Amino acid sequence: MKVLFAGTPSVAVPSLDVLVSGGFDVVAVLTRPDAPIGRKRVLTPSPVAVRAAELGIPVIKADRIDDDARAAISEVNPDVAAIVAYGAIIPPAALAIPKHGWINLHFSLLPAWRGAAPVQHSVINGDDVTGASTFLLEAGLDTGPVYGVMTESILPTDTSTVLLDRLSHSGAVLLAQTLTGIESGMVAAVPQSGEITLAPKLGLEDGHIDWSRPAHGIDRRVRGVTSEPGAWTVLAGQRFKVGPVALRPDIESLAPGRLLFEPKAVLVGTGSHAVQLGEVQPAGKKAMKAVDWARGLATKEDVVFE
Repeated sequence: MKVLFAGTPSVAVPSLDVLVSGGFDVVAVLTRPDAPIGRKRVLTPSPVAVRAAELGIPVIKADRIDDDARAAISEVNPDVAAIVAYGAIIPPAALAIPKHGWINLHFSLLPAWRGAAPVQHSVINGDDVTGASTFLLEAGLDTGPVYGVMTESILPTDTSTVLLDRLSHSGAVLLAQTLTGIESGMVAAVPQSGEITLAPKLGLEDGHIDWSRPAHGIDRRVRGVTSEPGAWTVLAGQRFKVGPVALRPDIESLAPGRLLFEPKAVLVGTGSHAVQLGEVQPAGKKAMKAVDWARGLATKEDVVFE
């Protein structure tokens, strides 16, 4: 079975590797064009494009499926397209090219968390379990019938980055199994059922910490936005980045946003009990441990996060 693989970020690379190592005939890779990276804005190919080049697979670069991209896809004549975080809508004309359609690997248990940021929303929401689903892509947003699912526990310390990395590897196996089942005719897609929740893309403001919220909610939000778009607060009028925190239920009297400096810890008050800061990044400085940042303060009195 000839496979077109569509993907862009690093979380899509394990799926490409599993398909190739599993003996699938990956005839081409569809990915987003080179993008400017870093302070010097150097045009850099996507992680999937880099891996495809290493594997010797032809690459189609397109930020949208226009006539040229559609022609390039038609030329390789895939039996099926496997898509993992490609980053653009596949129009109906392109959906119809492979005879088995486009099989999307989505990192949630559909219909939960349809959208661009399923893992982040799952962590923020405090879910105990998430997973991945393979489904037949159609015009709606993650609405197509499901071929297969796998589950993954969310650990109390998981950031969205760590959890997504685990899902990218276990989901890759699910994708390969799904394609094998489609090729053999042993699997069939079934309509989605259950409660629908949406997971829109997160922006900068989604990382702004509201210290009046309960500690557990703050912990989940910080982990959910780590590492993108990142958690932050305001200190002395400047943005102050915050890494994952630890719960300190033994400290209940600290006002929301107020800092307490212990010999080996920096605590912040919340709407319930305190949390302990781990890594922080003050404006204009590199990331560092909170206790190291605290040593450099001129005064430790009346320090409050906004």
